[in-house]
Amino acid sequence: MTAPAPDSYRAAPDSYRAAPDSRRAAAGGWRACRPELAVCAILVAATSLAVYAYAGAGFAVLTVAGWAVASIAFLRALVPAAPEPLTEQTPWRSEGRSSFLGFWRKRAIVHDATTSMVSYDTELRPTLQHLLAARLAERHSVSLYADPAAARRLVLPGSRDDALWFWLDPARPAETEQRRSGIPPRTLAVILDRLERL
Repeated sequence: MTAPAPDSYRAAPDSYRAAPDSRRAAAGGWRACRPELAVCAILVAATSLAVYAYAGAGFAVLTVAGWAVASIAFLRALVPAAPEPLTEQTPWRSEGRSSFLGFWRKRAIVHDATTSMVSYDTELRPTLQHLLAARLAERHSVSLYADPAAARRLVLPGSRDDALWFWLDPARPAETEQRRSGIPPRTLAVILDRLERL
């Protein structure tokens, strides 16, 4: 005589009995499709050999290719269609989004900034100022734009740093002379080092 089933089994027999089946299905994967895959392989081999015997190797290759296309179309029909998004997607703009194009764009910005003062003031200088403003606000509660003197004392405390402040000063008007060279690479490296240590 067998022992009575536990209360949890009697209370929820469907969920209790379904658990092993679901575990078996999850663990099976492609193994559960072995009979169907074997039938498909035999069908492809048989038709290809028949075509080879009747029409030659060229038509047999075309038959295999036809089966491959049919299989892809069948598998594509099995995949459910993607659901409609719940929210409207904003159009994707490729400008600077991919890592490769973004890298070359940034490299071009830095190169232009070192060769032309106008390029530095219009492209690289605002980026450096935003980085500086974020660092000052997060770590020192100082606003670069409201209190530039306090910002200068924190970033460039030395008396010889006036030349560096020229490149970051938010009060300096933008350069309009096209022929004037941009920021020297060594100066840019020093400014970036100061921003990292701030």
